[in-house]
Amino acid sequence: MEQQKILLVEDDPNLGTILEESLELQGFSVIRCEDGEEAHSAFLQERFDLCLIDVMLPKKDGFNLARDIRHISQDMPIIFLTAKSLKEDRIKGFKIGGDDYITKPFSMEELILRIQAVLKRIGIKTEIKEDPLEFTIGDYIFNYEGHILQYDQETRKLTHKEAELLRLLCLHVNKTLEREVALKHIWDDDSYFTTRSMDVYISKLRKYLKSDQRIEILNIHGKGFKMIVR
Repeated sequence: MEQQKILLVEDDPNLGTILEESLELQGFSVIRCEDGEEAHSAFLQERFDLCLIDVMLPKKDGFNLARDIRHISQDMPIIFLTAKSLKEDRIKGFKIGGDDYITKPFSMEELILRIQAVLKRIGIKTEIKEDPLEFTIGDYIFNYEGHILQYDQETRKLTHKEAELLRLLCLHVNKTLEREVALKHIWDDDSYFTTRSMDVYISKLRKYLKSDQRIEILNIHGKGFKMIVR
């Protein structure tokens, strides 16, 4: 199935990173912009299947950006992302030509389903990419559904948060897992104290995986963590 390309316009860097990575994990190709003018330029240069546009944007707000996109393409699917829930704003978005309107905070599952519904209306079929429930990490077997980490004849039962964090590291194996992405996915919070809590869980996972010297969880300064499996 052909990979759909999404123009994501979100000025909050933390939320933008989470949305971008989550959409890519679902099989979409994503171009992310942080202001309306940058997004307008990107739209002129690339071919997109759908636009996700935050209403409150610097330089050019989401409604004006959507108007510009509509002048270029009458049929481009547009979903507005906004913290506003006023009826007047929703009506304004639909009058401009928005196909859907989702109010923050929202779950990724809801967003993916709305994207699917909009694309289906214009004849593009998509499938939600199912993440694996079992991972091979060097000589370890990690069963996410059962929260079980197995090495040789040794079996360890993980806590919910340990399993969630290890799953994210597995999905990003040999790539950087952004700290904010993990915090929002698992703790739904990126405060200082939650950050310190996650560091404790990373230390625990390093201890659990120490029997295989090919596995290493690195701190990536200013970004997050990377699980290397050689």
